[in-house]
Amino acid sequence: MVRPIRRAITNPSAAEAPEVAGAPALRLDAVTHEYTASGGRFRSGSDRTVTALRDVSLAVGRNEVVGLTGPSGSGKSTILHAVSGLLVPTEGTIELHGTDLTELSDGERLRLRREHVGIVFQRFHLLPALSARANVALPLVQAGVPRRRRRRRATELLERVGLGDRVAHLPGQLSGGECQRVAIARALATDPDVIVADEPTGELDTATSETVLELLTDVADDRAVLIASHDAPTLAVADRVLALRDGTVVDEP
Repeated sequence: MVRPIRRAITNPSAAEAPEVAGAPALRLDAVTHEYTASGGRFRSGSDRTVTALRDVSLAVGRNEVVGLTGPSGSGKSTILHAVSGLLVPTEGTIELHGTDLTELSDGERLRLRREHVGIVFQRFHLLPALSARANVALPLVQAGVPRRRRRRRATELLERVGLGDRVAHLPGQLSGGECQRVAIARALATDPDVIVADEPTGELDTATSETVLELLTDVADDRAVLIASHDAPTLAVADRVLALRDGTVVDEP
């Protein structure tokens, strides 16, 4: 049985995120992102451009789960990448607890992501040659945490997601749902302020999806959770759902 981690508390109906305990954990203001048709970041005078995001503004409060929905190419993944510091938008600002990611150097943005953002991928992205515990501990290795402490932290997190008896198993020895739980434990390793999840149940059956979604809502006690998904049951766990189309937030999905 999965042990509860934390419980989502809020269920606001307002369009804007509640300012829980002060400012929102995450804020995007007038974010636009363009890139060239050949895949590079937009530069004036370059070849044809594609607008992935257009003037997107949103805020996510602590204790809040916000869902992003929309067709493929609507901008959901681009928002997650921007929030994670994996890309710098062409225009606008992205604030994580008051720090504007767009003003940071590549190294500063990397450090902030490692310390303050946890990422849950659809296809898990676990290293196949590492045990569940070693996969969970990877962000702590990158953060320079001593080996004994990171092993203890990884073990505790695996126990909290119901995998205390799987710490030494390789990803190939785990089910899809177990791999996703390992991925969630890894996202929590540094106790981040924001969790982003891209189609976190896309590879899972219904029963396993429910377990994973329970975990994702449980972690939203004092952190923001942003989930991108096409799946209605997945989006149902969110406190608010924002629909995107052609890179813009719209009123209706």
